Amino acid sequence: MEPLPLEQKQQALFMQLVIMFQQAAWSHLGKVPNPMTNKIERDLEQARLSIDMIDMLKTRTQGNISSEENQMLEHVLRELRLNYIDELDKDKKEKAAPPPA
Repeated sequence: MEPLPLEQKQQALFMQLVIMFQQAAWSHLGKVPNPMTNKIERDLEQARLSIDMIDMLKTRTQGNISSEENQMLEHVLRELRLNYIDELDKDKKEKAAPPPA
């Protein structure tokens, strides 16, 4: 098997890095099980950090990535942000609900 050209290798590694942060965010949003505990856990602060990391990558690489990579980043950020807002709303509703009698 022939090794990938440097540009393709770097593109694959970049996308893998984004996916790594995306998976962490999904896990922290409670959408998928934590890979370490195999349990659904929610930590919105950590989810926000993962989303912010992806946003930082998008900002810092602007003009230096392909349109495909940029579209992927925008799609990932849009999905995660919408789900983050949804989880924040759930959190607010849970806190505002009267305790069960």
